[in-house]
Amino acid sequence: MANILANEALEKINHEQSVLLQFSNEIAGVRIKADLECAVINVLRDVLDTKLAMIHTFDDDGFGLTPYMSDTSLFKDVMPSHDERVAIKLTIEEPYTARVVSSKEPVVFNVEEELRTTNSLFAQLWKKVGFQNTYAALLRVGNTNVGTLWLLADYLDPAVVKGICSQISMAIANIQANEKLILYKQQLEQENVYLKEQIKTIYNFTEIIGNGPQMQKVYQLMSLVAESNSTVLILGETGTGKELIARAIHNASPRKDKLMIKVNCAAMPANLIESELFGHEKGAFTGATERRIGKFELANNSTLFLDEIGEMPLEAQVKLLRVIQERELERVGGKDTVKVNVRIVAATNRDLEEEVNAGRFRSDLFYRLNVFPILLPPLRERMEDMEALANFFVSKYNKNTGKNITRISPKAMQQLHSYLWPGNVRELEHLIERSVLMTTDNLLREVYLPKKADTQNAPEENIFSKTLEDMERTFIISALKRCKGKISGAGGAAEVLDIPGNTLHSKMKKLDITKADYFS
Repeated sequence: MANILANEALEKINHEQSVLLQFSNEIAGVRIKADLECAVINVLRDVLDTKLAMIHTFDDDGFGLTPYMSDTSLFKDVMPSHDERVAIKLTIEEPYTARVVSSKEPVVFNVEEELRTTNSLFAQLWKKVGFQNTYAALLRVGNTNVGTLWLLADYLDPAVVKGICSQISMAIANIQANEKLILYKQQLEQENVYLKEQIKTIYNFTEIIGNGPQMQKVYQLMSLVAESNSTVLILGETGTGKELIARAIHNASPRKDKLMIKVNCAAMPANLIESELFGHEKGAFTGATERRIGKFELANNSTLFLDEIGEMPLEAQVKLLRVIQERELERVGGKDTVKVNVRIVAATNRDLEEEVNAGRFRSDLFYRLNVFPILLPPLRERMEDMEALANFFVSKYNKNTGKNITRISPKAMQQLHSYLWPGNVRELEHLIERSVLMTTDNLLREVYLPKKADTQNAPEENIFSKTLEDMERTFIISALKRCKGKISGAGGAAEVLDIPGNTLHSKMKKLDITKADYFS
């Protein structure tokens, strides 16, 4: 009798080792979740004659658990009930999970006994499936909890279940580590692209040129908000330097050691905005061949610059608002929640209040973004900075082109002061670049301005409250200011107004225009 019992024990040990060896061989080369799921389901079916009820994995906070994989064929006859249970967000405080987490050995729940004592939703589901027992075990690698394993069967050897758990734990840990490496690789690749873009454009905060009263107000606002985490909304016409201001705010913030991520909302197709901002999982849509992290994750613990925010479609605005409010997101096609710590700096050349009234921009998103607005003045309102800006761009393009232009002629400077600049500083830079290329010696004699100044973007005057004489007086004073008080000759107000110098003198006398009016 003793020999028979010894042989039975030996056969049991050999069977356990055989099962574990076969399972080990099945998952040895597994590198992705889909392959592991296939291996686990096959081994449980072929070797243990059971099916996988569920594997949950722990969230990053170690408190919540998320469904990781299951054999849905086990629940084919009770799918509505199964889906309802899966939708329940589990934590380590859920009674069954708490028992599993606190136990060093697999836990066996007798279905009938659980129905009598708790009649829980989970026990009701187990009863519908039709097995006598539920086997559960903690998946653990070293001192780290990886997840929980749940099996339904009439009988399973707890020792075999424990051995399988050990191997599944290691496989899941390896897959998760591999997924993180892929994400880090993508992040490094994308950061490398941004760094190359920055090097290409040679961002330097000395490029914020101007010391006039208008820019001093901007600098003061920047200094007040830079060190906080508050959302900033930069407003201003096209070409006023909104991105430079955004980068300066980031560079002066506690987040400056990480790269500021820029998103041009106007350049993204409407059907791809969500994927670009929040990322997507593999297979989320046609062409999604691998998991991709979005700009929000890339900007975690840094600053996200949303340029041209006024161009964002309404459907994308809803999802953006949720992420800004909740500080968490879900990738397209994914179920996991990703927490993010991102500071938002947005910019637009649109009047967002007008867009809200017109129904093209959500009011709740506008209020969320309009925490600390900074309005950048157009170039025509800061003409005192013109000389410094022009000299800066001449120096910049001297280096780029190998020229040695040392100064700008008075005539060229008068041209710059007399132009309306609908394209603002960006237009000035491009015209200076062209003029530098056209210059053959060390004096920039002429700026190649457009033949007809675009007055469409000029500020509108309330013409209905003024007489014709008042309007003429205002227009002449404006021209004199732009020409720095020069009346006649090249670059003078008479040339700008296309009238003889004597005629302008007569009009000034008639309209009582004195130096105090245009030198104030």
